[in-house]
Amino acid sequence: MATINFDAELRRAGANATSGWGRFTFLAQRHVLGTVGLIIMLLFVLTAVFADLICRYDPLSVDSAHRLAAPSTLHWFGTDSFGRDVWSRIIHGARISLAVGIGSTALGASLGVIVGLASGYLSGWVDLVFQRVTDILQSLPLLVLALVMTAALGPSLPNVILAIAIPLIPTVARVIRANTLALREQPFVEAAKSIGMSEMRIALRHVLPNTIAPLIVLATAQLGSTILTEASLSFLGLGIPEPYPSWGRMLSESAAEYVRVAPWLVIFPGIAISLAVFGTNLFGDALRDILDPRQRG
Repeated sequence: MATINFDAELRRAGANATSGWGRFTFLAQRHVLGTVGLIIMLLFVLTAVFADLICRYDPLSVDSAHRLAAPSTLHWFGTDSFGRDVWSRIIHGARISLAVGIGSTALGASLGVIVGLASGYLSGWVDLVFQRVTDILQSLPLLVLALVMTAALGPSLPNVILAIAIPLIPTVARVIRANTLALREQPFVEAAKSIGMSEMRIALRHVLPNTIAPLIVLATAQLGSTILTEASLSFLGLGIPEPYPSWGRMLSESAAEYVRVAPWLVIFPGIAISLAVFGTNLFGDALRDILDPRQRG
């Protein structure tokens, strides 16, 4: 393993590495698709934060007089079968998707780091037990395991976050374990042991910080998967319960019955899901190229 001096590499590539803005603009120009993904993610975050200011209508307000209204200046994305404004429901649905995506990714990554670090650094019977458990969890697809857990726990926001986070643990744990196995043989670990530093302190202070880069890349890549999984669970009726707006549930309510008479009920939630997943994937790929030395030319 080698220490990467990013500032030196950026200067050799012709970037102005003397300021944070100079580094950012250079990387943005080198990774245009990643910049597009970052912009999409920022737009969704800002939309979720300022949803109450952006929307003209209450997403839960029923107006039977304007049910299934087509998109117009009054209702930009039309209304659903209850007369609820689709634009408002999509904007507030961004809060649900981001809460589930960020919450489940953070929880799954944190537990995965603990398992992977303990498994890789302690080795022995700890590694054997943890690896067998992760093998069992990884043998089931993410959506299938999340379906089983939500069916057992019941549909609610905390339960959906937990159900999606648990299947993420094996993937994160294996990545952290692989990096830990390589790091524990490095000279700086031996030097820390020689001065009497405890095993836990070595693992947390010296090994863990060196696994942050691959963890960031993996977590960003998993964020799109968690958003898509939440939409799938809601589509199947096991995600966020009514009346809270969820993109997947909006598709489920509209796809079968109203797709021909009110196609906007399917089109706009589908576009929102696609953009969210597309943006996170583009940004994750760019982060991988920037932070992974093996991707450098």
